[in-house]
Amino acid sequence: MAAKRGWGNGQPPKRQQLRIIAGDWRGRNIDIGRQEAIRPTPNRVRETLFNWLGPGIQRARCLDLFAGTGALGIEALSRGAAHCDFIEQDAGTARLLSEQLQALGGGLRARVVAGDALASPAPATPYDVVFIDPPFAARLAADAMHRLAQPGWLAADADIYVETAADDPTLDQLPAGFECWRDKRAGDVRFGLVSYRP
Repeated sequence: MAAKRGWGNGQPPKRQQLRIIAGDWRGRNIDIGRQEAIRPTPNRVRETLFNWLGPGIQRARCLDLFAGTGALGIEALSRGAAHCDFIEQDAGTARLLSEQLQALGGGLRARVVAGDALASPAPATPYDVVFIDPPFAARLAADAMHRLAQPGWLAADADIYVETAADDPTLDQLPAGFECWRDKRAGDVRFGLVSYRP
């Protein structure tokens, strides 16, 4: 039998899991399926991010763009965020994310949308925290930042987490009203926390 595309040894990739670091669901695992293309934010990067956010995550309204596994939004809910919207283009990945949220008991504080992150309408209530972690090769982080700069997306003093390839200039070329105040690199990944001060 011929190997399926992307399966180098002819076998489907193993199901993977990701551990929630802290909060109400600490130690619980998120099933992220068999998709090799999904690149979840590593534990140490997530820990750094939520140390940056500190108690500001509690009672926050969050948006996880390009959600993938939903690791960032789920971690936020575990740590006391009031609500998180997840936007994921792949329907199967969005369905798995919905199942994970239900299994954790977080379904009432979350909404999963299967659709284009850059085509979604502005929310009825602005977000306090947004996570932007698109596929690196697509270079969508800058477009996402410009989308968030439109009226209605962000509360005053909102925080935006941006994760890109190390050579992506998004964090150096932010729209007016945004300022990167935390910035780190881990291997070929660059990540930063951006504040919104309209």
